Amino acid sequence: MLRSISGRVSPLAILVLFLLGFWLLFSPFENRLFDPSATPRAITARGDLAEDEKNTIEIFKNISPSVVYITTIAVRRNMFSLNAVEIPRGTGTGFIWDKQGRVVTNFHVISDANRIEVTMADHSTWKAVLVGAAPDKDLAVLQISAPSHLLKPIPVGESVDLQVGQKVFAVGNPFGLDQTITAGIISALGREIKAITGRTIRNMIQTDAAINPGNSGGPLLDSAGRLIGVNTAIYSPSGAYAGIGFAVPVSEINRVIPQLIRSGKLIRPGIGASLADARLVRRLGVEGEGVLVLGVEKGGPAHKAGIRPTTQYGNEIVLGDIITAIQGNKVTSYDDIRNELEKYAVGDQVEVTILRDGSPAQLTIRLEALSD
Repeated sequence: MLRSISGRVSPLAILVLFLLGFWLLFSPFENRLFDPSATPRAITARGDLAEDEKNTIEIFKNISPSVVYITTIAVRRNMFSLNAVEIPRGTGTGFIWDKQGRVVTNFHVISDANRIEVTMADHSTWKAVLVGAAPDKDLAVLQISAPSHLLKPIPVGESVDLQVGQKVFAVGNPFGLDQTITAGIISALGREIKAITGRTIRNMIQTDAAINPGNSGGPLLDSAGRLIGVNTAIYSPSGAYAGIGFAVPVSEINRVIPQLIRSGKLIRPGIGASLADARLVRRLGVEGEGVLVLGVEKGGPAHKAGIRPTTQYGNEIVLGDIITAIQGNKVTSYDDIRNELEKYAVGDQVEVTILRDGSPAQLTIRLEALSD
């Protein structure tokens, strides 16, 4: 015992307490947690990757050389001098369309740029020039002079047979980060969004694959790694990913892009008539649904078919024909008519249903070319 029978502390107890205090004072607590014999843990064998993981990795490896990073530069006047300065405006994504160095992206990515730069997967940067644009479709084609060995055109798929629930991948450069891939599914088909021109873009693909600012213009891929859409917009109160993204379907891309390459603009079939918007129709007191014909181009398709324009005699306005359907499909706006006519080619004949003096009639019109 360290304590004497009389109740006083024994010399031995004092010595033990002194040695313990000395050790506590001069030996840091942390040192007593260290173990000099510690070694790395044995690694547990993982086994093979899952098949869907292998597929995702393979898709990214194959598609990465086809995806580019787009930087736009704007020129601004220095407020304290007359000198113009270049200011980085924004970033986006695009992809290689062909071996001639053409790059597809969204129109809104490059719309206000004074200079455009394209950075390839090997980090080389090339000056880009605008070949053509279709603002109503939010699509644009750029040209770079990169050597052919750097140009890997993206494999093109199809969108006519897409199904809700189908797995998809989005590749792009969100927030300026270099090439990322996100996975998701097709959430819905046939969605509508507004282009920056205010025109409705129809038949959009909706996906929950993460799409953020900077992804615009990048490819949406199916599980075979084929292009099925161009990532265009997101629905988000905050401006960041909220689970709803939209892509222009590849069927539209494959129709529009060759036209932009050939002529720099989208050639649309039309009827050679000027049409009233909804506000003017209401002001004129037109009843019923349809699109009022304001004027017809002399010698044009509508004129040849006998479409009557709106005319004015003194203070009296005589309303023209009201177009209510094209090929049996109901139309209620100028947007509707343009979208219906785009299903056909220049030179095709379409049946147009009109209201004339309150009575329906059918006319056959041969479509002519209109420039965007």
